[in-house]
Amino acid sequence: MTSDTGKRPAEEPAGGLPRPRRGRAVNVELRGLAVAAVMEGGMSAAAAARHFGLGKTTVVRWVAQFRERGHLRPGGQRRRGVSPIEAERERIFRILEARPLLSIRELCDALAAEGLAFGRSSVHRFLQRHRLERDRRLGRLRRRNRSWLRGGERGAGSPA
Repeated sequence: MTSDTGKRPAEEPAGGLPRPRRGRAVNVELRGLAVAAVMEGGMSAAAAARHFGLGKTTVVRWVAQFRERGHLRPGGQRRRGVSPIEAERERIFRILEARPLLSIRELCDALAAEGLAFGRSSVHRFLQRHRLERDRRLGRLRRRNRSWLRGGERGAGSPA
């Protein structure tokens, strides 16, 4: 049977279960039902996936996980270790103490001069974590003023 658009209507999952949305976590109970249908009920992974409104690859992965681990609990979010920039905390604080008005770009340059290479976004997140945010306008204003002092074109922000 086809609808007015010519497409086949999506099959409804069994038992009136709502179809999980793509990319969303599925509760352990529904995972267990799908895995039990494959392992105990003799269904194929594809048939179980259709029956419960899941993706075939997802059901295959859950069956493998159950066989390997003995449970279907989802793994937690991976926790990253401490950022490498944290090891240089004291050095960064020392640089900022000596030159408190450094922009993020200038701080990156100062760190590079000491042999450390960190991206601006890493430095920005470090400063946010330590409540040391920079005023983004500082670097832009300084660059504009330097340009004017070198005899560059006078823009909207340069003195008349």
